[in-house]
Amino acid sequence: MRLRHSLHWRLVTLFVLLAMASTAVFVAGSRQAFGAGWRDVVQPLFKDYVDRLAAEIGSPPDVSRAQALVQRLPVAVRIEGPRVNWASHARMMGGHDAGRQNFLTRSTADGHLIRFGIGDWHSEDRPRLIGWLTLAGMLLLLALAFAYVRHLFRPLDDIRAGAQRYGRGDFSQPIPRLHRDELGDLAEQVNSMAGGLQRLLEGQRGLLLAISHELRSPLTRARLNAELVAEGGARDALLRDLGLMRDLISDLLESERLAAGHGALQREACDLNALVREVVAQQFAGQPVALTLAPDLPILPLDRARLQMLTRNLIDNALRHNAGAEVPVQVCTGMTPQGLQLVVRDHGPGVADAELARMAQPFYRPDTARTRGSGGVGLGLYLCRLVAQSHGGELRLRNAQPGLEVSAILPAA
Repeated sequence: MRLRHSLHWRLVTLFVLLAMASTAVFVAGSRQAFGAGWRDVVQPLFKDYVDRLAAEIGSPPDVSRAQALVQRLPVAVRIEGPRVNWASHARMMGGHDAGRQNFLTRSTADGHLIRFGIGDWHSEDRPRLIGWLTLAGMLLLLALAFAYVRHLFRPLDDIRAGAQRYGRGDFSQPIPRLHRDELGDLAEQVNSMAGGLQRLLEGQRGLLLAISHELRSPLTRARLNAELVAEGGARDALLRDLGLMRDLISDLLESERLAAGHGALQREACDLNALVREVVAQQFAGQPVALTLAPDLPILPLDRARLQMLTRNLIDNALRHNAGAEVPVQVCTGMTPQGLQLVVRDHGPGVADAELARMAQPFYRPDTARTRGSGGVGLGLYLCRLVAQSHGGELRLRNAQPGLEVSAILPAA
């Protein structure tokens, strides 16, 4: 499919078809032009020359004259008749030579038939050699055409790779400008657009970080003042809302740090099984959580604090949507060809298939979780995806029917 829609190959195919069509038109026109000249001029002269050769051999045919003619000219001669049967070349003995054409055959007065043909010219090998040389020439032209087209459209590969980098948020390497043509101008324009996007994103990120930092101090003072309020429902609601705001700011700051990639990690030797047991024991004691931990998992250099956050967010999200289910939340570890795997599954209602691709986007919550009390602020799975990606892995979500299964893949290398 990619080759069929490749601009390179379509241009090369157009070049080859154009060359073949031009050759066909040239050959047809040449044959038409030279055909008339052959019939009107060359053929009469050629017939007269053959008549002279036959007269030189004589009647009855003289073999010695025929031999002298063959030695002098690049011709082959065969004589058939009642008195003389002779051929200058063995290939004419069977009568299969091109001399069967009427303008190369003459009859003598005494009943002999003289046939003329081409002499030792290697007529059988020459057309084959010309055919192979023609094919080699066409293949060479095809290769040169493809190489030139590939050279002209090489910037398209760089532009595509650059667009993919920019789409991932990587603006560190601009698209090189290889030619001073339209494609070079396009590369410069894409680089300029990417620079504008980078400045816009950096400005938005800086504003978000500044606001988040500035909100921490007022929130801390508000929480201290709320602690002084008399106990009751209003106080509890106020403390809960302040806690949600505090968690939101912390998640925003953490997401911005993780957006920098693996450079934000603080790696150390980490046992994933021990980390999962620790998180469950400290924060989910007494909760319906079933562990299935694979033995002999390798010790890998991971960011322990970020892995704890990932595990905590996944289990907390699963417990929130597993309410009322008879089966506990399942937490599993294991090894896959892609690396270390942590799987958390609930047995709740799940989500619509159309929403799976958006579940790990920031601030996105499906309709079934559109409440602050049960749905959070929509950053939990987003942070989990950033943690997995910063380690070089990925976060996968699928409907387990029933429930939602979330898998975090961490490369072993």
